[in-house]
Amino acid sequence: MENGVLEGVPTSTAIHRDPTLHAKKPADYTAKNIQVLKGLEAVRMRPGMYIGSTGPDGLHHLVYEVVDNSIDESMAGYCDYIGIIIEKDNIIRVEDNGRGIPTEMHPTENLSSLEIVLTQLHAGGKFDNDTYKVSGGLHGVGVSVVNALSEWLEVTVYRSPSIFFQRYEKGIPMAPVSIIGETEDTGTVVRFKVDNSIIDATEYSYRVLNERFRELAFLNKGLRIRIRDERLEEAREHEFHFEGGIKSFITHLNESKKTVHPEPIFFDSEKDNVKVEVAIQYNDRYDEVLFTFVNNINTREGGTHLAGFRSGLTRVMNEQLKKSKLSKKFSEPLAGEDLREGLTAVISIKITNPQFEGQTKMKLGNPSVQGIVSSLLYEKLNNYFDEYPAVVEAILDKSILAAKARFAARDARMRIRKTSEGGGLPGKLADCAEKDPAKCEIFIVEGDSAGGSAKQGRDRQNQAILPLWGKMLNVEKAREEKVLGNEKLQPVIASLGAGLGIHFDREKVRYHKVIIMADADVDGSHIRTLLLTFFFRYMRDLLEAGYVYFAMPPLYKINIGKKFFYAFDEEARKRILEENVKEGDISKIPIQRYKGLGEMNPDQLWETTMNPDTRTLTRVTLEDAVEADGVFSMLMGEEVEPRKRFIEENAMYVSNLDV
Repeated sequence: MENGVLEGVPTSTAIHRDPTLHAKKPADYTAKNIQVLKGLEAVRMRPGMYIGSTGPDGLHHLVYEVVDNSIDESMAGYCDYIGIIIEKDNIIRVEDNGRGIPTEMHPTENLSSLEIVLTQLHAGGKFDNDTYKVSGGLHGVGVSVVNALSEWLEVTVYRSPSIFFQRYEKGIPMAPVSIIGETEDTGTVVRFKVDNSIIDATEYSYRVLNERFRELAFLNKGLRIRIRDERLEEAREHEFHFEGGIKSFITHLNESKKTVHPEPIFFDSEKDNVKVEVAIQYNDRYDEVLFTFVNNINTREGGTHLAGFRSGLTRVMNEQLKKSKLSKKFSEPLAGEDLREGLTAVISIKITNPQFEGQTKMKLGNPSVQGIVSSLLYEKLNNYFDEYPAVVEAILDKSILAAKARFAARDARMRIRKTSEGGGLPGKLADCAEKDPAKCEIFIVEGDSAGGSAKQGRDRQNQAILPLWGKMLNVEKAREEKVLGNEKLQPVIASLGAGLGIHFDREKVRYHKVIIMADADVDGSHIRTLLLTFFFRYMRDLLEAGYVYFAMPPLYKINIGKKFFYAFDEEARKRILEENVKEGDISKIPIQRYKGLGEMNPDQLWETTMNPDTRTLTRVTLEDAVEADGVFSMLMGEEVEPRKRFIEENAMYVSNLDV
């Protein structure tokens, strides 16, 4: 200290900053600028924070939030029926036979408990471990968020001896909770219509809802879920009820596949208040289909329960291999990836206080769960295999073949790496100048002729062209080493530059638009299907990232006077003729039917199919992985009977057959 001043401490408490920051007077930012959002106002102002988006995903999420309350009642043992009805005008009604939301006055809030649940965030029975031991909704915001984002919502509660009712508009109660009748039943009915001044999407997808509720029925053994769509002249409905639970789920997933052992392996057990259900069955395929759930939430990014499953399975199978006569033929330890080939598995756990990584609830983080799942799997599988030695022999036999194929695939990858180090990208690839993947697109084009036109017509700055020729490999029937060695697929793998299968790295993809450009005929459809099967089985992240598109080449060129028009389908052809030919015989009109992309010159191909300002692209999405897996297995797999049945059942719906 010197002269009463501490060293290193400024003598003035004034804040020093760049004077140019004072362009606005402090008076421009005062207490009146601080907004306090009360009740449900915050939800209406920032809906994306609560439901993810205001598009189709957010729209369907609102239904799930209401249904999740009923599911929680089922998991607590008080509900065995849930009904979801899509009424006309896209009104949703969800009904259950649970205990009914409490309606009596809350001891501290001086309001009906029903009104509190519907109008206050973070209010509900999920915080009390005695009310719900396990729950999918942990934040207590579900049904109140639905209320906030609805034009109107009505709730009817059956709690013997009375029926209670309340209506809300944009989250605001229109009157206090009232008694409207007598009943001996219990349950809750919620009806709502979303507020389309906030939610952009308006139409519920029956298919999307159907798949989600079938999944929930699998996960909750014995629960009956009915979904009904009343928007059509003739209503459609499905009812799901699976006494086998996730064992039935496995049977459903393997419906179109040839299985290695006839019955799924199943066990359920509990340890340290964690309930674990596992179902496993191997098929003769080369990919893995695995779903993990925590309190009915699909944890798509896995987590500690998946890590426990994988470590436990690897440990069990290697121990069984040591005891098996097959160990004389194969002395190497099996790797985790060897055991994934042909594996179909569902892991469902119920836990009191799940810890999810991130807001999406996609990944479980509870450290103790890994050891619990691993030890239970080790114990139960060893007991099962000791009782059914033929099953473990069949699985080991398949896994050993997978291990040998892994060694062959490793050698194939090394050959590809050496080739690429010597020559770089495939010779047929016409790459673009731009190096930022987010700005780059690659057209995978059917045939050298069309590839030549595309190369001449493209924008060389950001459009790459890769022509394909000849018949492609159907990867549904091939192992990874054959895929790696296939001369038709090698250029695709090398051009995208991100690897294959479990080695695929989305961050290394060289183009964020992978556009399949094939002829608008049967052969073109076949090419698209084969490429999609390849992407689905070996580069699924490419589809999940939304990087895959179909180009939409025109079917017709129509010359009317000095003008010409392109029609992309039969309907467009009729409309163009109706709108532009006022008099005379429509048959004097010259119409060119394009049989292939190669018939178009570079300028035409650019203008109709490649120019970002005029083209039409269709993005390929994976809305439902279970459905997609089943369709690929059925249409491209070895089993003939399911494919034959599909054709017979759907032949009547074909309206435009190109042969």
